[in-house]
Amino acid sequence: MTRIGLISDTHGFLDENIFKHFEQCDEIWHAGDFGDISIAEKLKSLKPLRGVYGNIDGSDIRNVYPEKLFWQCEDVKIFMIHIGGYPPKYTTAIKEEIADQKPKMFICGHSHILKVMYDAQLECLHINPGAAGNQGWHKMRTIIRFAIDGSDIKNCEVIELGKRG
Repeated sequence: MTRIGLISDTHGFLDENIFKHFEQCDEIWHAGDFGDISIAEKLKSLKPLRGVYGNIDGSDIRNVYPEKLFWQCEDVKIFMIHIGGYPPKYTTAIKEEIADQKPKMFICGHSHILKVMYDAQLECLHINPGAAGNQGWHKMRTIIRFAIDGSDIKNCEVIELGKRG
């Protein structure tokens, strides 16, 4: 079983409580808009980090993290990109890529809107962890923890970090 801490849209701010919430995780995944490379370095000091760059990220992030990632975690194929939409309102290119690549999980950020929803048409779980930073219009800062056990995605927890400062 692999325990995942999922975060997005930190925009240069990292709540110290994240370290407590992610200490039992095996990996951290960041769905873009880190804000600066120091956020990635702090997260990497805790656990192995996978990430994609977001629309506000500069060359410090873009030189290290790709625009999109496809990988396998246990028996689950994952696709992560910062901007992608959600079921059924994906961007056209993203919907085509999901249909072609057939991931079991699609992760994106950008909207600052927390969503965990299954797309029965594409047979794919969509997750957007919301925003963990203070920049943006969201009211509550959020992250997600979940586990992948073989082909099962389970124990999904939404964690509220507090109101946007």
